[in-house]
Amino acid sequence: MIWDQIWMVIWTLLKIVAIVLPLIIVVAYLTYAERRVIGFMQGRMGPNRVGLFGFKLWGLAQPFADTVKLLLKEIIFPANANKFLFLMAPVITLATAFAAWAVVPFADGLVLADINAGLVYILAMTSLGVYGVIIAGWASNSKYALLGALRSAAQIVSYEIAMGFALVGVLIAAGSLNLTTIVHAQSGGIFSWFFIPLLPLFVIYFISGVAETNRAPFDVAEGESEIVAGFHVEYSGAAFALFFLGEYANMIMISSLTAIMFMGGWYSPFSGDSWIAQPSILWFFMKTGFFLLLYLWFRATFPRYRYDQIMRLGWKIFIPICIAWIMVVATVKVYRPDWIGG
Repeated sequence: MIWDQIWMVIWTLLKIVAIVLPLIIVVAYLTYAERRVIGFMQGRMGPNRVGLFGFKLWGLAQPFADTVKLLLKEIIFPANANKFLFLMAPVITLATAFAAWAVVPFADGLVLADINAGLVYILAMTSLGVYGVIIAGWASNSKYALLGALRSAAQIVSYEIAMGFALVGVLIAAGSLNLTTIVHAQSGGIFSWFFIPLLPLFVIYFISGVAETNRAPFDVAEGESEIVAGFHVEYSGAAFALFFLGEYANMIMISSLTAIMFMGGWYSPFSGDSWIAQPSILWFFMKTGFFLLLYLWFRATFPRYRYDQIMRLGWKIFIPICIAWIMVVATVKVYRPDWIGG
C-alpha cells in the first residue's frame, strides 16, 4: 500500500515536470519568435547571430544567451526595501502562472488534474497573479515602482471581470465547469465550436487576456516611455527573469484557454472519418500558436492606448456587452438548447 502511494507521488511529479519543462522552453523560444516575427513585420532582421558550435543557425541559441546573462547578473536590493517580499513577488507571479496549467487538458485524457471545477480553479490562479505585482511595487521602496504596480493592478482586476463574464457564457453553453467536458461540447466540426454563438464573448475574452497580461497595446503599466518600466523597475538578474517568465507563461495560458473555450480544443475543424478530421494534440498546439501569433502581431501593429481609454474599454464597453450576451445565451439555452453545445 505504501509503495502504491509513493509511486503515485513519483508519477505525479513526473507529469508536473513533463508540463513545466516544455513550458519553460516554449517561453524561451517565444521571446525569440517575438523578436523574429516583429522584425519581419517591420522590415528588420531580428536576432540571427547567436548559434551553436560556430554555426549561426538563424540565431536559435539567442534564448540561452539571454538566460545565462540574466542568471549571472547581480540582484540589487533598493535601499530600505523589504528583501523577503522583494524576492517573494516574482515567485508568486511565476507560481500562479504555472499552477494554472494543472487543469489544462492538452488532449482527451491528457491532463494533470481533471477536476470538475477546473474553470473556477483557472480563474482563481490567474487572479492571484496580481498579488505578485502589488507586492513587487510596494516592496521596492520606490515611487515609480509603486505607481506602476497600482496602474497594473487596476488594469488586471478590471479586465479579469470582463474575462470572468465571458467565461460565464462558456459555462452556460457547455453546462459544465470541467474543461474536458467544455471541449467535448464542441465536437462535430468547426460549426460546433463556441466562437460562433459566443462571438462577442470570444473577442472580448481574448482582448481582455491581452490587456490582463499587460501586453501591447495595453502595456501602459510598464511603458518605457511613460513610467520607467513599471512595477519591476527595481528588479534585475534572476528576479527580473522570473517576472519575464511569468508574463510569457500567462500569454501561453490565455492562448491555450481561448483555444479550449471557444475553438474546440484538440478537435479538428473538419468533420467526417478522414485522418484530417481526427482529434489530436497537434490541433490544440496549432490553435494556441495562432493566438500567440496574434499577440506578436498586435505588438508590431497598434500604438499604445491611453490609460483612461483602457479603463473605459474594460468597464463601459466590455462588461455591458458581456452581461447582455450572457442573457441572450441563457435565453437561447433554455428555449432552444440544441442550438448551442449540442
